[in-house]
Amino acid sequence: MVACNTTDVLVIGGGPAGTTFGCLAAKRGWDVALLEKGRHPRFHIGESLLPMNLSILDRLGVHEQVKAIGVLKPGADFTVANSGAELQTYRFEDALGDSPDHAFEVRRSEFDELLFENCRAAGVEANDETTVTHVERLENGNHKVTAVDAAGEESFWETRFLVDASGRDTFLSSRNGWKKRNPKHASAAVFAHFRGVERRPGNDDGNISVYWFEHGWIWMIPLRDDIMSIGAVCYPEYIKTRRGSLDEFLLDTLNGMEEVRARMQQAEPVRAAQATGNYSYLSQRMDGPGYLMIGDAFAFIDPVFSSGVYLAMGSAERGVDVAQAWLEDNKRAYRRASRKYRRVTKRGLAAFSWFIYRFTTPAMMYLFSNPRNKLKVVEGVVSMLAGDVFSNKAARRRLQVFKVIYAFAWLFHWKASLAARKARRPEIRTRLQRSHAAE
Repeated sequence: MVACNTTDVLVIGGGPAGTTFGCLAAKRGWDVALLEKGRHPRFHIGESLLPMNLSILDRLGVHEQVKAIGVLKPGADFTVANSGAELQTYRFEDALGDSPDHAFEVRRSEFDELLFENCRAAGVEANDETTVTHVERLENGNHKVTAVDAAGEESFWETRFLVDASGRDTFLSSRNGWKKRNPKHASAAVFAHFRGVERRPGNDDGNISVYWFEHGWIWMIPLRDDIMSIGAVCYPEYIKTRRGSLDEFLLDTLNGMEEVRARMQQAEPVRAAQATGNYSYLSQRMDGPGYLMIGDAFAFIDPVFSSGVYLAMGSAERGVDVAQAWLEDNKRAYRRASRKYRRVTKRGLAAFSWFIYRFTTPAMMYLFSNPRNKLKVVEGVVSMLAGDVFSNKAARRRLQVFKVIYAFAWLFHWKASLAARKARRPEIRTRLQRSHAAE
């Protein structure tokens, strides 16, 4: 008979969310085990961090290590491709409040491995190449987890508190039918790494660049060793038009933008193009008796604004309070911590979602390309770009003003806005039909 391992906390998933939760829970003195299906190092997109990540890196004790593998990112610039418009740069130093004036851009293979090993160093029993196959709740309130390793050997775990940090695998949400796709928002991305891409001059050489174009938007993320991560986030219907290889499709897309083409005159690909469907989804549940979902295991929006890693790590850090109250059998504290976790997490998701769902509209492109800093609205937007949308009330007030300005901009550009909506209507209708059929 195979023995059942016991632990206070078991985390499914060894990405930024899972390793953040595991490390911080272990530092509070709990026995923590982590099961990761893959093996580090591994390639992953989501290479651009936000300034609000830095305080979490401090509490994890890895700030200097991340600095050593990263590129300093002072801000972000936005350009409407082929419009003749100048780029607009938004620097984190202009944010409201006291958020850091920079972030880092990192190779996720290095960053994730660093967090995984730091998790182990904190005392977490972190197992890679171990895939969770089954979870059941026991009569005593604990959870029993079944997993299988790379050799096909099964292991069993009984945990007092279960954390789903499985990312877009959405382990609990998918198996319990809680995952719901957002039919009103969908995108797909094609991306690769290049060497020899021109960077911004001077102190802006680490800025992430964003370009809008007819079928979506692209990112340029500077990494170490003269590497640039470049991806095109497009409507799925546009990607379906490709006839050649992904590499050809990506290059054709990039070369169609004059400003991008100028920066890539000396570019050489160093990693083959890959594609992913970034379909937005949300789980109907976030937590329950003895379990919690964090990061992409609960919700996925879109890679706009580089929010993914910060949302994952931030939700992990807040979630430790929920686990703490449950493990201490403090029912009042548990209810309070759970309510706060849900409220704050949903608040941050809503702040980013509002922008993301409108990011490719003519009104949004106009406002980002022609900033007018009335009532410190620009500073509020920079705070959002920095990730400071959870507790910064001043920033949230400015973002409410920005929403009013956006409404007027939409009306001012009503012809282009209606034309864009009309062009997308067949695609939206198709997704709605698919969503209803799936339900």
